[in-house]
Amino acid sequence: MNVKVEVIGVSPPCQRCKTTEENAKKAAEKLAAEGIKVEISKLNVASQETISKYGVISSPAIAINGIVKIMGKVPDASVIERLIRQSITS
Repeated sequence: MNVKVEVIGVSPPCQRCKTTEENAKKAAEKLAAEGIKVEISKLNVASQETISKYGVISSPAIAINGIVKIMGKVPDASVIERLIRQSITS
């Protein structure tokens, strides 16, 4: 099972964006132990490509498999893990 997680934030990253990315990595590590492969990438909220793909959003944001799940908040690792699990079962 592969899941794509995109952390959307400003560049260079602010502390909120860094924390969001760290929490996404923690969730990915926990899920990897269960055989769920999570690929994490960073997107710049100000890039034209990100804006056209996701619309104007506030950062930090998390997109899972191309769908924005969290916007303008710093989610903890357990929230990200739950969202990834939901994306697998839906």
